[in-house]
Amino acid sequence: MPAQPTVVIEEVLGRSTQGMTRPFICRGDDGEIYYVKGFDAGRHSLIAEWVAARLASAFDLPIADYALAEVPVQLVEAKVRADIRDLGSGLVFASRKLANAQELTPTTRDRVPDSVARDVIVFDWWVRNEDRHLTAFGGNPNLLWDVAGEQLVVIDHNRAFDTDFRAEHFLSSHVFADHWNTVFGDHDRRATYRRRMEKAIECLPAARDSIPEAWWWAGEGVHANVSWDAIALCLARCHLDDFWDLP
Repeated sequence: MPAQPTVVIEEVLGRSTQGMTRPFICRGDDGEIYYVKGFDAGRHSLIAEWVAARLASAFDLPIADYALAEVPVQLVEAKVRADIRDLGSGLVFASRKLANAQELTPTTRDRVPDSVARDVIVFDWWVRNEDRHLTAFGGNPNLLWDVAGEQLVVIDHNRAFDTDFRAEHFLSSHVFADHWNTVFGDHDRRATYRRRMEKAIECLPAARDSIPEAWWWAGEGVHANVSWDAIALCLARCHLDDFWDLP
Protein backbone atom coordinates (compact mmCIF):
# COMPACT_ATOMS: atom_id res chain seq x y z
CA MET A 1 0.00 0.00 0.00
CA PRO A 2 1.55 3.35 -1.03
CA ALA A 3 2.31 5.68 1.86
CA GLN A 4 -0.14 8.54 2.15
CA PRO A 5 0.59 11.74 4.10
CA THR A 6 -1.91 12.77 6.72
CA VAL A 7 -0.54 16.31 6.99
CA VAL A 8 0.68 18.76 4.35
CA ILE A 9 3.28 21.26 5.53
CA GLU A 10 2.18 24.80 4.74
CA GLU A 11 4.72 26.94 6.59
CA VAL A 12 8.25 26.58 7.97
CA LEU A 13 8.47 28.57 11.19
CA GLY A 14 12.01 27.80 12.28
CA ARG A 15 14.42 25.08 13.19
CA SER A 16 15.28 23.48 16.50
CA THR A 17 18.77 24.10 17.87
CA GLN A 18 18.63 20.90 19.92
CA GLY A 19 19.11 17.30 18.90
CA MET A 20 21.35 15.65 16.38
CA THR A 21 18.82 15.96 13.55
CA ARG A 22 17.73 19.56 14.38
CA PRO A 23 14.14 19.14 13.18
CA PHE A 24 12.30 21.94 11.42
CA ILE A 25 9.37 23.58 13.17
CA CYS A 26 6.44 23.68 10.76
CA ARG A 27 2.74 24.37 10.56
CA GLY A 28 0.56 21.76 8.92
CA ASP A 29 -2.62 22.21 6.95
CA ASP A 30 -4.49 21.05 10.06
CA GLY A 31 -3.28 24.15 11.94
CA GLU A 32 -1.03 22.14 14.27
CA ILE A 33 2.70 22.75 14.84
CA TYR A 34 5.08 19.88 14.15
CA TYR A 35 8.73 19.03 14.59
CA VAL A 36 9.62 17.74 11.15
CA LYS A 37 12.53 15.56 10.06
CA GLY A 38 13.31 15.26 6.39
CA PHE A 39 16.17 14.72 3.98
CA ASP A 40 18.97 15.96 6.22
CA ALA A 41 17.97 13.61 9.04
CA GLY A 42 19.06 10.62 6.96
CA ARG A 43 17.11 7.68 5.67
CA HIS A 44 17.90 5.34 8.56
CA SER A 45 16.71 8.02 10.97
CA LEU A 46 13.39 8.45 9.17
CA ILE A 47 12.70 4.73 8.93
CA ALA A 48 13.71 4.19 12.56
CA GLU A 49 11.42 7.02 13.68
CA TRP A 50 8.44 5.70 11.76
CA VAL A 51 8.78 2.01 12.64
CA ALA A 52 9.59 2.65 16.31
CA ALA A 53 6.69 5.10 16.58
CA ARG A 54 4.28 2.51 15.21
CA LEU A 55 5.67 -0.08 17.63
CA ALA A 56 5.53 2.38 20.54
CA SER A 57 1.84 2.99 19.86
CA ALA A 58 1.17 -0.75 19.76
CA PHE A 59 3.19 -1.17 22.98
CA ASP A 60 1.05 1.53 24.67
CA LEU A 61 3.84 4.01 25.29
CA PRO A 62 2.68 7.62 25.81
CA ILE A 63 4.23 8.79 22.54
CA ALA A 64 3.59 12.24 21.07
CA ASP A 65 1.21 12.25 18.11
CA TYR A 66 3.10 11.63 14.87
CA ALA A 67 2.35 11.49 11.18
CA LEU A 68 3.71 11.17 7.71
CA ALA A 69 3.71 14.66 6.29
CA GLU A 70 4.32 16.05 2.83
CA VAL A 71 6.51 19.04 2.08
CA PRO A 72 5.38 20.56 -1.24
CA VAL A 73 8.21 21.07 -3.71
CA GLN A 74 7.02 24.66 -4.16
CA LEU A 75 7.89 25.37 -0.53
CA VAL A 76 11.48 24.28 -1.11
CA GLU A 77 11.80 26.06 -4.43
CA ALA A 78 10.60 29.30 -2.82
CA LYS A 79 13.71 29.15 -0.59
CA VAL A 80 11.82 30.30 2.48
CA ARG A 81 14.99 29.53 4.47
CA ALA A 82 18.63 29.28 3.50
CA ASP A 83 18.71 25.69 4.80
CA ILE A 84 15.34 24.60 3.41
CA ARG A 85 16.97 21.94 1.23
CA ASP A 86 17.98 20.17 4.43
CA LEU A 87 14.27 19.54 4.89
CA GLY A 88 13.66 18.64 1.26
CA SER A 89 10.36 18.02 -0.48
CA GLY A 90 8.24 14.89 -0.38
CA LEU A 91 7.28 12.69 2.53
CA VAL A 92 8.80 13.42 5.94
CA PHE A 93 8.32 12.40 9.58
CA ALA A 94 6.36 14.83 11.76
CA SER A 95 5.90 14.82 15.54
CA ARG A 96 3.19 17.14 16.86
CA LYS A 97 4.31 19.83 19.28
CA LEU A 98 2.70 19.83 22.71
CA ALA A 99 1.53 23.16 24.08
CA ASN A 100 2.74 22.72 27.66
CA ALA A 101 5.72 20.41 27.44
CA GLN A 102 9.26 20.79 28.69
CA GLU A 103 12.31 18.56 28.51
CA LEU A 104 12.37 15.93 31.23
CA THR A 105 14.66 16.86 34.13
CA PRO A 106 15.86 14.91 37.17
CA THR A 107 13.03 16.56 39.14
CA THR A 108 10.22 15.63 36.75
CA ARG A 109 11.78 12.21 36.15
CA ASP A 110 11.00 11.37 39.76
CA ARG A 111 7.33 12.09 39.09
CA VAL A 112 7.07 9.48 36.34
CA PRO A 113 5.11 6.43 37.55
CA ASP A 114 7.29 3.35 38.01
CA SER A 115 5.21 1.36 35.52
CA VAL A 116 5.74 3.97 32.79
CA ALA A 117 9.47 4.20 33.54
CA ARG A 118 9.74 0.42 33.20
CA ASP A 119 7.81 0.50 29.92
CA VAL A 120 10.23 3.04 28.46
CA ILE A 121 13.44 1.25 29.41
CA VAL A 122 12.11 -2.13 28.25
CA PHE A 123 10.97 -0.67 24.93
CA ASP A 124 14.30 1.08 24.37
CA TRP A 125 16.14 -2.17 25.19
CA TRP A 126 13.97 -3.97 22.66
CA VAL A 127 14.47 -1.51 19.79
CA ARG A 128 18.08 -0.83 20.78
CA ASN A 129 17.63 2.86 21.36
CA GLU A 130 20.60 4.04 23.39
CA ASP A 131 19.74 7.73 23.06
CA ARG A 132 18.04 8.51 26.41
CA HIS A 133 20.84 9.63 28.67
CA LEU A 134 20.24 11.41 31.95
CA THR A 135 22.51 10.98 34.95
CA ALA A 136 23.76 13.13 37.80
CA PHE A 137 26.22 14.60 35.30
CA GLY A 138 23.52 15.69 32.85
CA GLY A 139 22.45 14.33 29.49
CA ASN A 140 19.62 14.43 26.98
CA PRO A 141 16.76 11.99 27.66
CA ASN A 142 14.78 12.86 24.52
CA LEU A 143 11.64 12.76 26.64
CA LEU A 144 9.14 15.47 27.55
CA TRP A 145 7.07 16.26 30.61
CA ASP A 146 3.55 17.46 29.87
CA VAL A 147 3.06 20.12 32.55
CA ALA A 148 -0.68 20.43 32.02
CA GLY A 149 -1.33 16.71 31.88
CA GLU A 150 1.24 15.82 34.54
CA GLN A 151 2.60 12.96 32.43
CA LEU A 152 5.56 11.72 30.43
CA VAL A 153 5.62 12.11 26.65
CA VAL A 154 7.93 9.96 24.55
CA ILE A 155 9.64 11.40 21.46
CA ASP A 156 12.67 10.74 19.25
CA HIS A 157 13.48 7.24 18.06
CA ASN A 158 15.80 8.26 15.25
CA ARG A 159 18.62 6.18 16.72
CA ALA A 160 16.60 3.02 17.23
CA PHE A 161 17.83 -0.24 15.71
CA ASP A 162 21.40 0.85 16.39
CA THR A 163 23.91 -1.68 15.07
CA ASP A 164 26.49 -0.21 17.46
CA PHE A 165 24.23 -0.59 20.51
CA ARG A 166 26.26 -0.86 23.74
CA ALA A 167 24.26 -2.75 26.34
CA GLU A 168 26.42 -1.88 29.33
CA HIS A 169 26.43 1.83 28.46
CA PHE A 170 22.67 1.70 27.97
CA LEU A 171 22.13 0.24 31.43
CA SER A 172 24.46 2.71 33.10
CA SER A 173 23.19 5.94 31.53
CA HIS A 174 19.54 5.42 30.56
CA VAL A 175 17.24 7.94 32.19
CA PHE A 176 15.32 5.09 33.85
CA ALA A 177 18.27 2.76 34.49
CA ASP A 178 17.27 2.42 38.15
CA HIS A 179 14.20 0.48 37.08
CA TRP A 180 16.03 -2.21 35.12
CA ASN A 181 16.52 -4.66 37.97
CA THR A 182 12.83 -4.55 38.85
CA VAL A 183 12.20 -6.05 35.41
CA PHE A 184 15.26 -8.27 35.06
CA GLY A 185 14.75 -9.85 38.49
CA ASP A 186 11.03 -10.53 38.10
CA HIS A 187 10.18 -13.50 35.85
CA ASP A 188 6.46 -12.76 35.85
CA ARG A 189 7.07 -9.16 34.82
CA ARG A 190 9.44 -10.28 32.08
CA ALA A 191 6.82 -12.72 30.79
CA THR A 192 4.23 -9.93 30.71
CA TYR A 193 6.57 -7.68 28.75
CA ARG A 194 7.36 -10.48 26.32
CA ARG A 195 3.66 -10.90 25.59
CA ARG A 196 3.35 -7.14 25.03
CA MET A 197 6.28 -7.15 22.62
CA GLU A 198 4.93 -10.14 20.74
CA LYS A 199 1.57 -8.40 20.44
CA ALA A 200 3.16 -5.12 19.31
CA ILE A 201 5.28 -6.85 16.69
CA GLU A 202 2.08 -7.85 14.89
CA CYS A 203 1.97 -4.30 13.50
CA LEU A 204 5.32 -4.77 11.75
CA PRO A 205 4.03 -5.83 8.29
CA ALA A 206 1.74 -2.79 8.12
CA ALA A 207 4.56 -0.54 9.35
CA ARG A 208 6.85 -1.92 6.63
CA ASP A 209 4.23 -1.42 3.94
CA SER A 210 3.64 2.20 4.99
CA ILE A 211 7.29 3.29 4.76
CA PRO A 212 7.60 5.76 1.86
CA GLU A 213 9.46 4.14 -1.02
CA ALA A 214 11.76 7.17 -1.34
CA TRP A 215 13.13 6.53 2.14
CA TRP A 216 14.84 3.37 0.92
CA TRP A 217 17.01 5.41 -1.47
CA ALA A 218 19.85 7.78 -0.61
CA GLY A 219 19.85 9.20 -4.11
CA GLU A 220 19.15 8.32 -7.71
CA GLY A 221 19.83 4.59 -7.98
CA VAL A 222 21.67 4.51 -4.62
CA HIS A 223 20.24 2.33 -1.84
CA ALA A 224 20.09 3.89 1.61
CA ASN A 225 22.24 2.39 4.33
CA VAL A 226 19.34 0.73 6.13
CA SER A 227 18.25 -2.90 6.21
CA TRP A 228 14.73 -4.11 6.90
CA ASP A 229 16.11 -7.57 7.68
CA ALA A 230 18.31 -6.04 10.40
CA ILE A 231 15.32 -4.23 11.92
CA ALA A 232 13.21 -7.39 11.87
CA LEU A 233 16.05 -9.41 13.41
CA CYS A 234 16.48 -6.84 16.17
CA LEU A 235 12.81 -7.06 17.09
CA ALA A 236 12.68 -10.86 16.85
CA ARG A 237 15.09 -11.03 19.79
CA CYS A 238 12.08 -10.74 22.09
CA HIS A 239 11.33 -14.41 21.34
CA LEU A 240 14.74 -15.57 22.59
CA ASP A 241 15.46 -16.89 26.07
CA ASP A 242 18.56 -14.70 26.37
CA PHE A 243 16.75 -11.48 25.39
CA TRP A 244 17.30 -9.93 28.83
CA ASP A 245 20.95 -10.93 29.16
CA LEU A 246 23.97 -8.75 28.50
CA PRO A 247 25.74 -9.74 25.26
